Amino acid sequence: MLVDGKTILDVANTHNFAVPAFNISDWAMFKGIAEISEEKESPLIVAIHPDEVRHLTTDLIRAIVARAHRSSVPMAIHWDHGGTYEQVLTAIQAGFTSVMIDGSMLPFEDNVAISKKVVESAHAVGISVEGELGTIGKTDSEAEYGTDSIIYTVPEDAVSFVQRTGVDSLAIAIGTYHGLYPATLKPELKLDLLREIKAKIGIPLVLHGGSNNPDDEIAQAVKLGINKINISSDIKVAYHAKMREVLADTSLREPNSIQPPCIDAMKATAAQKIDLFNAAGKAVLY
Repeated sequence: MLVDGKTILDVANTHNFAVPAFNISDWAMFKGIAEISEEKESPLIVAIHPDEVRHLTTDLIRAIVARAHRSSVPMAIHWDHGGTYEQVLTAIQAGFTSVMIDGSMLPFEDNVAISKKVVESAHAVGISVEGELGTIGKTDSEAEYGTDSIIYTVPEDAVSFVQRTGVDSLAIAIGTYHGLYPATLKPELKLDLLREIKAKIGIPLVLHGGSNNPDDEIAQAVKLGINKINISSDIKVAYHAKMREVLADTSLREPNSIQPPCIDAMKATAAQKIDLFNAAGKAVLY
């Protein structure tokens, strides 16, 4: 069933688990993610950021929405890392049920202003809003938006931001980077900071850029109040690594010969994340 992001994340917040937000870039990836979520009886957030939307086109969003309506698990379609108010309007018109406005690169007051404006428009048509405070790092040119160094979320600022904007969920910076970590960079979350932020604000918290962080660290973050975790690099690496292997057979040319093993490899990675986030079997709560 198609739902908004708030519906999904409020239940996760109440029952202390995290919903995976899988970034997809084509129909085959979406099909696999939808299937594994149904097999695992896990709620699903389909995340698509502006670069991915340009690749997919908004025409395909209608098909994703139609498939979500038929799904046996709750599914939200989420505009990831929207950078402008105009992008959010595009998302609303295209059929997204959840949007993120990422003003994290802006001065605090400017971030508040644009986030509040997005909330007012999105809530008017029943769409939930994720904001971001603090900055996520970036490891390479293939990664989503980020900065060379992390600006950690200040708990007192988070309280003010949530109160003044009315966002439904908040992405926080506690030590993650978008993309895959190089050997010179050690993944490490500031779990004490997460604990302090969660104690001060009651809304669902979001973790971006969790690829390569140790599983036990991610599991602990879920226990401490993370309710949505974005997964992009991990599933794309699994999908395309398998594709490179399959394409070693140069006689293959049909997508229906090439893509199924790639989808299966991606589904195996996604299934591991669903279990790690304690989301398996949680669709029954909706």
